[in-house]
Amino acid sequence: MKTVAQIIQTKQIQQVHTIEADATVLTALRVMAEHNIGALPVTEEGKVIGVISERDYARKCVLQGRSSIGTMVRELMNSPVTTVSPKQSVSECLSLITDRHLRHLPVVEDDQLVGLVSIGDLVKETIAEQEELIQQLEQYIRGEV
Repeated sequence: MKTVAQIIQTKQIQQVHTIEADATVLTALRVMAEHNIGALPVTEEGKVIGVISERDYARKCVLQGRSSIGTMVRELMNSPVTTVSPKQSVSECLSLITDRHLRHLPVVEDDQLVGLVSIGDLVKETIAEQEELIQQLEQYIRGEV
């Protein structure tokens, strides 16, 4: 099973976009729209302290009648944040996401943000691994190995 580091490498993303906790929700939405992403790690003094997503905006801002201009990211973000290390397996991450009802996991090494994996990244990798295993088993059964 692959590690988080291998998934990050496969994604070939040059930069993980973040947002400061004291930024407005409108700013966070603009960053997400500009980069076509659904969530941002929230930082304060260079450390990841939460995650804000489009879902948080819809549920905690729009549905509660709050303004995206006057609301700070820290008011909507999910915190405390659950992070993973690059050494963790896809399986471990899927368990975390499932158990804690998350969609995004910041990847942190030595207190530095090095990536972000989503449930989609993890499911995609799991499916690819299962397809490869099925192919190997079929070849074995046919005596091709």
